[in-house]
Amino acid sequence: MKKNNIIHLSGLIIFIGCVFFALLTSFPAYAQTAGNPPVIPAGLDAYRMWDQWPVQRIGARAYMRSTYDRSGHNESADASHFLFLKEEEDNSVTLDVEGKGILYFKRTNHWHGSPWRYVVDGNTHIIRETATADPVNAKQRFDKTTFIPEEAFPSPLIFTWSTTHGADLMWVPIGFEKSFQLAYGRTRYGTGYYIYHLYANEKNLSQPIRSWNPSHIPDKDVLDLLNRAGTDIAPQNIKKESGKIRLNKSTIQFAGLRSAPSSVRALKIKLPLDKAEALERIHLRITWDGRKQASVDAPLCLLFGAGTLYNREKKEFLVKGFPLNIRFDYSGNNVELACYYPMPFFKSAKFELYNINPDNTEIEYELRYEPYKLAPNQSSYFHATYRDIPEPEAGKDNVLLDTRGMEGANDWSGNFVGTSFIFTHNNYLGTLEGDPRFFFDDSQTPQAQGTGTEEWGGGGDYWGGRNMTLPFAGHPCGAVRKEDAKDPKDMIHSAYRFLLADLMPFGNRAVIRLEHGGENLSTEHYETVTYWYGLPAPSLIKTDELNVGDLADEKAHNYISPQASAVEKIVSRYEWGIDSLPRRAWGNVDVSKIRGFVPGKEVFPAHEEHGRYTKGSSEFTVKIDPKNKGIMLRRTLDYSFPNQKAEVYVADANGNDWKYAGIWYLAGSNTCIYSDPPGELDFRRYVVQTSNRRFRDDEFLISDELTRGKSLVRIRVKHIAVERDLFPGTPFPKESAWSELRYQVYSYVMPDFK
Repeated sequence: MKKNNIIHLSGLIIFIGCVFFALLTSFPAYAQTAGNPPVIPAGLDAYRMWDQWPVQRIGARAYMRSTYDRSGHNESADASHFLFLKEEEDNSVTLDVEGKGILYFKRTNHWHGSPWRYVVDGNTHIIRETATADPVNAKQRFDKTTFIPEEAFPSPLIFTWSTTHGADLMWVPIGFEKSFQLAYGRTRYGTGYYIYHLYANEKNLSQPIRSWNPSHIPDKDVLDLLNRAGTDIAPQNIKKESGKIRLNKSTIQFAGLRSAPSSVRALKIKLPLDKAEALERIHLRITWDGRKQASVDAPLCLLFGAGTLYNREKKEFLVKGFPLNIRFDYSGNNVELACYYPMPFFKSAKFELYNINPDNTEIEYELRYEPYKLAPNQSSYFHATYRDIPEPEAGKDNVLLDTRGMEGANDWSGNFVGTSFIFTHNNYLGTLEGDPRFFFDDSQTPQAQGTGTEEWGGGGDYWGGRNMTLPFAGHPCGAVRKEDAKDPKDMIHSAYRFLLADLMPFGNRAVIRLEHGGENLSTEHYETVTYWYGLPAPSLIKTDELNVGDLADEKAHNYISPQASAVEKIVSRYEWGIDSLPRRAWGNVDVSKIRGFVPGKEVFPAHEEHGRYTKGSSEFTVKIDPKNKGIMLRRTLDYSFPNQKAEVYVADANGNDWKYAGIWYLAGSNTCIYSDPPGELDFRRYVVQTSNRRFRDDEFLISDELTRGKSLVRIRVKHIAVERDLFPGTPFPKESAWSELRYQVYSYVMPDFK
């Protein structure tokens, strides 16, 4: 009996095992991995793995630094504001980072700043642009320019001003294991912005970060891929749906997909050539998984990258981008709109056109899609959010996107991946002085601060009014001068900027803002589309906050800082734009037409914060999520203390088993050096500028190897004195110290979404 029972029991176990295996394998592959962060494409893999655009970047942060005017105005078009100057005349530092990361993008105005010093992990590499040899006569002398060494900076990972009509652009990934510093050799008109990523967990990257040097030649497969911009880059041998749509109703659903989970890899719409302009304001609306609100809703022309389909010069491409194209097929008498942003869904996808003026025109569409293997909480939905801003508000940035409350959800995690925007309907380009400012996860300091609107769109000096289209940036439409316009639509100027390797992840909120004009005083009619991937669930949750200087809160967090100062109260501001409206507007702007313009009105009042500073160590205990995939510390600080640097350590709640987490460093201060000499080859100048904006938020990432499974950790920050002059022989106004006004603690988690 016992033997038979054992046989029956073993048979039952085998049967249950087979059933379990059958059930497991019948579910999508993602069912086994939904609790783990997906792999983050890194380095050149960020291009190769472009199908991973929607993937959650758990533990990755993007930052965009620049030469912007620290006062919030537009001095020298936001050029030539440096963190500090070193002894050598050709060593003016504009970017200084510590940690392990990758510089993904660099933009300068023409050749300005060249020769540049790329100091990677302490090793200096001199990078030049062709025009460096004769910058005074560059525009007359050079028809085509490039970076030197050219092998390390090949097209299409770089483009220079001879192609872009005003800027040198670099998308070559520059990896650094400990630090990266960028310095300009010449400071005349030194406008620049730079995007880099830092990571909490290198183990989650597709490849390890290695220290870059000029012998790292970009692989041919990546160059070939990017050179395919303008062609159909999506997989071909996958499911396909196509057909014709007769525009006989104001709203038409033309496709509904239920083969899920899937990812749409190509979306194409063909318009008759003679009707394209008349149809350009039809809206495309896409709704994922039966959600109550659509995630894509925008007019066709702007959604696919251009402010209008009016094609003055009858070019083949208005937009020859990597993810989006507008191509004129004159032999076939049609205009093809193509989108290759990967668009995953897990239940259904509904595609509609609306805002149609029914006239029985026939258009064509094509959808290609394939099975999708990632879990919903490892991925995100594609969004294209349209905003119509006919009258910008005086002193306030245009808000292109605020994810809070979108589609009825409070928290969103995902990636910001680009913009397409009309900045004038009237051929007025002065509005391009406006800076992009992007805020992620409720930071009060923009993690991304640029130098101007056309700089964001890959140009410089307003592109000279000329058009250009590149894989990731462009100015596709608009006449050079108002008097050159051949049609009212020729007065519409638009630009686009697509982010791939340099995309910007967020964990619970993204606020994308664009200054209108150099002081937010433009009267131009803006229309914008913001491209982003988002999941209505957070991947970054706030788990604790310590208000330094609040004695009860210090006690609750067991805050100990033996060498800290007494509590100080500070009245100041963050960097949000101009403090007050001017008495008169810039240029020929009619102030009576500016919405909300009151001469001298205060826009951003100062407010009070309190905290301490130390030249020693501080310790405190904070709550974290035990299921965390790493944590992020955000510190509110007094930026009048220069070059704040500290070692960070993590221990258990009792202060045992201290482990090193890395260096927390913030370069510069609210005092900078402005150096914009009048001549191309003139020596630098030494104009000290101190802004009235002392408040700043800064971030530090900690690996889950130090935090996994813990609900409480103790943090130690140990100040490291940085002995550095503002410029040779002149110290910063304050001595080195570590400022602490507030610490916020965020835990990376897998989004709770199924």
